Amino acid sequence: MSHELHLGSGTFGCSIDALRGARLSSVRVASRERLLTHTRGASATSWGAYPMVPYAGRVRGGRFSHAGVQHQLPRNFGEHAIHGTVFDVSWSTVEHSPTHAVLVAALGSRWPYAGHVMHEVAVDALQRTITCTLTVTTTSESMPAQVGWHPWFVRPATLDVEFTEMYVRDDDYIPDGRRIAPTPGPWDDCFIGARRTPSVIFNDGARIAIESDCECWVVYDMPKHALCVEPQSGPPDGFTLAPLLVTPHAPLRRTMKLIAR
Repeated sequence: MSHELHLGSGTFGCSIDALRGARLSSVRVASRERLLTHTRGASATSWGAYPMVPYAGRVRGGRFSHAGVQHQLPRNFGEHAIHGTVFDVSWSTVEHSPTHAVLVAALGSRWPYAGHVMHEVAVDALQRTITCTLTVTTTSESMPAQVGWHPWFVRPATLDVEFTEMYVRDDDYIPDGRRIAPTPGPWDDCFIGARRTPSVIFNDGARIAIESDCECWVVYDMPKHALCVEPQSGPPDGFTLAPLLVTPHAPLRRTMKLIAR
């Protein structure tokens, strides 16, 4: 079986790269590609729309504490850990049909707790939606977790976003917990309180709205070649700032829906 799973059609649909982090490797709207696709030599964090699990964004120094125990994560972004443990690993395909796929992966040896993540992707051509759902489970007594997605939308495109607050960050682009009224971009910042559904508008008039039950949104619009609008269940360094707990009876589940308008 090919490691790339295709859902929908060339006119509207997506592809999933099971070998490279179960990411959306392609999103097609009006027969045009809307994501940065894989190129030879591209880093694993720089293309597609990949799941960030069991943490999203930076973890300061790669260190966090849980239940009185301090842990050190592998530092894969300078002095910090970033974007989880599964964006660069192979996932197993559990289900695959022309409109639906389910993939799973262990959180792996780079994570100190026993756990798995499931990524479910469904395409509805009539509603023009691509729905992604991440579910994190553990067999440990408890563990902290965060989830999110990191889509790289290809330019030329513009953002249509408005939020009530943004996190104050330091020179390492990590929030310190304070929140303020949003300042003008360009941004590599975390926001909360979306006043309307965040959207990306492409130069041919196509629009992708991004709905999510995630509490936070990281917007990265500094590159000239791409825009990133990232729904996350918590802010960067969330194990310190806004920890979420997963137990065997309480998984963490969040959804991102891409809506073509």
